[in-house]
Amino acid sequence: MIEMHTVLEVYEPDGFTFWPVAAVDRYGYLRLHGGMTPAEVGLAVQRIADYNDVDQEMDQPRETVAALLEGLFTVDAQVVPGGLRVVDTSTGVTVQPGCCAGVEEWRCWRNVTADRSGPDLGHDPSPLAELRGGLVRLTADCEEPGSPFIELPVEEWEQGVDGIERDLRAFLRLAAAWAAETVPAHAELLGTILAAALELSGPSS
Repeated sequence: MIEMHTVLEVYEPDGFTFWPVAAVDRYGYLRLHGGMTPAEVGLAVQRIADYNDVDQEMDQPRETVAALLEGLFTVDAQVVPGGLRVVDTSTGVTVQPGCCAGVEEWRCWRNVTADRSGPDLGHDPSPLAELRGGLVRLTADCEEPGSPFIELPVEEWEQGVDGIERDLRAFLRLAAAWAAETVPAHAELLGTILAAALELSGPSS
């Protein structure tokens, strides 16, 4: 069985107290979908806001919620660190996003079959998605000879990307509800910004 998900790159948010966040290892990935707990949504919002806070001084945490969210609200183009994770449960092969990939580029994943252009899935490792006949091949690291790969039919790939869009829209609705309860003063703008960051039209789509 092939599983396709969008995942957010997360770190343990040391000293973060503005709202509850899920426990996480020092570094890992958090799947974005509609079944997340409030603490997982809180971790996702914290990570996205922190990543886009480009003016933050190193090791100087923001003192207010408004200050934390300011970078996310004002940056020209939001980045959602992470990307595409594909798992073949029958073989155990996993293709993870590389460095500098972003969830916001998820629409480009359709290009593999739409116009045969390979999306940028990051580097170190350097995953590769390519069309081979009627199959999409995902190589875990194209810079490594003999790197494991996953192959799936074109139709299954396209259905997987459709499922990813549904997951992201479900996450967006969940995040909007979370924001209304947790950061009500910023909820409307946060929902709009997250929708833009995820290349979606809005929480209710």
